Amino acid sequence: MTAFPRYSLLWVAVVAFFQPTTAIRAADVNEATEKAMKAASAIVAPTVVKIETAGGAEVVGGKKGGGGPPQPGLRKGTGPTTGLIVAPDGFIITSAFNFANKPTDIFVTIPGRTRLVAKVIASDQTRMLTLLKVDAQNLPVPTPIMKKEIEIGLWAMALGRTQDPDTDHPPSMSIGIVSATNRIWGKAIQTDAKTSPVNYGGPLIGIDGRVYGVVVPASSRAEGETAGVDVYDSGIGFAIPLEDIFAVLPQLKAGKELRRGLLGVTPQGTDVYNAAPIIGAIQPDSAASRAGIQVGDIVLELNGKKIPNYSTLQHVLGPMYEGDEIAVKVKRGEKEIEVNGIKLLGTATAFVNAFLGLLPMRDDPGPGVEIRYVYPKSPADLAGLKAGDRVMKLAPATIPMLLPVQNRDALITAMQRLTPGTEIKIEVKRKEGGKVETVTAKVIAASTELPDQLPLPSSAEKALDKASQPKKDSKDPFPMGIADDDNSGCGEDKKDDPKKDSKPKIETGFMKRVNEALGREYWVFVPDNYDPNKSYGVIVWFHDIAQRGKDGESMKKIFEGVCEKYNFILMGPKSGTADGWRPSETELVMQDVNAVLGQYTIDKTRVVAHGMGNGGQMAFYVGFNARDVIRGVATLGSVLGTNPKENIANQPLSFFISGGDKDPLLKDIVESKNQLIEKRFPVVFREMKESGKEYCDEATFLDLVLWLDSLDRI
Repeated sequence: MTAFPRYSLLWVAVVAFFQPTTAIRAADVNEATEKAMKAASAIVAPTVVKIETAGGAEVVGGKKGGGGPPQPGLRKGTGPTTGLIVAPDGFIITSAFNFANKPTDIFVTIPGRTRLVAKVIASDQTRMLTLLKVDAQNLPVPTPIMKKEIEIGLWAMALGRTQDPDTDHPPSMSIGIVSATNRIWGKAIQTDAKTSPVNYGGPLIGIDGRVYGVVVPASSRAEGETAGVDVYDSGIGFAIPLEDIFAVLPQLKAGKELRRGLLGVTPQGTDVYNAAPIIGAIQPDSAASRAGIQVGDIVLELNGKKIPNYSTLQHVLGPMYEGDEIAVKVKRGEKEIEVNGIKLLGTATAFVNAFLGLLPMRDDPGPGVEIRYVYPKSPADLAGLKAGDRVMKLAPATIPMLLPVQNRDALITAMQRLTPGTEIKIEVKRKEGGKVETVTAKVIAASTELPDQLPLPSSAEKALDKASQPKKDSKDPFPMGIADDDNSGCGEDKKDDPKKDSKPKIETGFMKRVNEALGREYWVFVPDNYDPNKSYGVIVWFHDIAQRGKDGESMKKIFEGVCEKYNFILMGPKSGTADGWRPSETELVMQDVNAVLGQYTIDKTRVVAHGMGNGGQMAFYVGFNARDVIRGVATLGSVLGTNPKENIANQPLSFFISGGDKDPLLKDIVESKNQLIEKRFPVVFREMKESGKEYCDEATFLDLVLWLDSLDRI
C-alpha cells in the first residue's frame, strides 16, 4: 500500500481495509476503491470533450477504386472521438488519429455547453497530437501529474466521450495501472488500461483526479497517424505526458507544426541493444553530416548522458524536436571528440543505396568475395572487374590504407556505409593468373535494371564451412589461403567435403503446419534438392482475399522450378479473417516466418514478402514494419496503404511492383511506385498488357525471378 498515501481519494479504501473488525469483506474494499475512481473521474470529467467530424475519407490507410477489391485499411467510422481541454480560452488537445481521414468539418461538445465548431491549429507530428480551437472562454483545465511522480503500478484510468450522447454524464472509464514509463523512444507512458478509438485523445488519469497524459495510438516500429492502432485493446496502451504537452503548448498555439528532431545517422549492424553505437551511415545534408560526424565514429555521450548502445541513443533523441540543439561526444580512432550546438533537423534527405555493380558468389566463407556477375556499364565494369575475380580489400579513396574484406556480408556492410558519388579503391585478385591489382571506381545510385540472365551456380556450397575464417592469433591476414584450383576460396576440394556425405535429414517438399500456441495455419515448400551447405532465400506469399491460404499447392507448382534452381523456400501464412489481411496480424505472421528461418540455412539478403491484391498490400505493410527481416517486397495489383517510410542504410528494401493495364487500380499502383521512388527506394515496375487481376504473365514472371536472384547485388 506504500504507493498510494499521497493520493487522498484512495484513503477511503485504505481506511476501510484496516477497520478493526474481525471479518473484513472484500466487497467493502472494492466498493471504496470504486467510489475513489468515480470521484477521480468526476474531477476530470468537465475537461473531457466529445469531438465529431464530418466529411473526409471513409477508410484510413487503404484504397478502393474502379470496382476492384477493397484494399485493407482502417475504417474510420462515423462515431465521435475524445479530446482534453488544455487552456481556458478554448484550446483542446486530442490524438492526431482522430483526423487521419482529413475531415472537412469538426465539432466539439463541452460538458454543460452547446456544440461548437472547431478548427485545427497545429499538430505535434512526433507525438501524434493535434491542437483544436473553439470559441469559448473560462474553460476548466486539468492538473497534470508530473513525470517524476509517475511510478509503475499506480492506478490508471482511460476516459472517453464516445459512447454516451449526453456529455453531462460521466465519461466512459477503462481501468488499469501504469505498466511502464519512458516508452516509444522516451515519449510515452504505458498502461494496461484498454485504449482504442473509444478513448484516443482522452486523458489517462490517476486515482487523485490528476492527469498522466493524453491517450494516443503509438508504436516503436511504425510511424504516422495510424501507427499502433492495430494493437488496440491488446493490454498495451500509451499516453503522452500532459507535462510534455503543456511544455510545447505555446508553440502549438502559435500554429507551429512540431516535427521530430533528426540527427541523421543509422547504426553499423542490426543489434541496437548489445553492440556499441557505431555510426554505420550518415544521411546527406543531415544534422550529423553538417556537424562533421563520420562513419565509424562511436557515440559515447549525448547531452552528457552515457550512450552504451544505439537503443539508448534512440531513447535520448526520441523526445526531441526539430531545432533542438544537442552536444555529442564521439570516439574516432584513439581520439575523443565533442561537438556542441548540433541543431536537429525535422526532415531527412532520403538515403540512397550505393551501387558498385556486381553480384557476389554466395556461401563463400572467404577471405575475400568471389564475383559471380558484373553489371554491364556499371562502376565495377568500368573499373575492369570480371566474373571470377575476387575482391580482397576495399576503402574510400580518401582513406590511405585498404581494409580487408572477409566475406560477402562484410562487403555488403561496407557498401551500406557509402553514398553515391564516393570514389573507392578495390584490391582484386584476378581469376586468370591470380594477379593482385588495385582499381578505382566511383559508386552510383542503386540500379533497378535487370540483366537478361544470371550465371549459375550462384553458391560456392560452403554455407556451413568455417574452416576458412582467419584465426584470432594469426599474423597472416589471410591464413587459410586465398586461391584454390577451383577458385572457391577454401583449401578443400568440393568433392572431398565431408559434409556432403553426412547431410542431416531435413523435411522437404510441401508441408502444412500449425502454430500450436496461436492456432495459426501456414504452409511451406522446401525443394527436394535442399542442401544445408547452400543458403536459401525465403518467399513469403500473402494470398488475396478470396484464397485465405488455399492456393498453396498452386503457388508451389508455379515456384517449384525456381526454388530448385535458384535456392528458395516458399511459404504462405493464412489470414485469420475472412475479409482479408489486417495490420495487426504482422507480429503473428513473423512468428511463422521466423520458425522457418530458424530451421533452414537462410540467405538473409533474399527474404521477400510477395502478395497479390489485398495480400500485396499486406506485403507492403509487413515489408515496412519487419525491416529487420524483410529485404524485398513484390506485389501484383496492389497499392500502398500509407505513405512509405524512409529508406534506411542497414535495412535496405527493394521493390518489384506489377499491375495489369486493365486493372481499375492501375493508376493507384503507378502512384504507389512513384511514392517509393520519391523516397529513393530501388523499384522495378512492370505493366502487364491485356491483363486485369491475374497472376504474372510469362515475361513479368521471368523478370520477377531475375529480381529475386539479384537482391544481394552490391
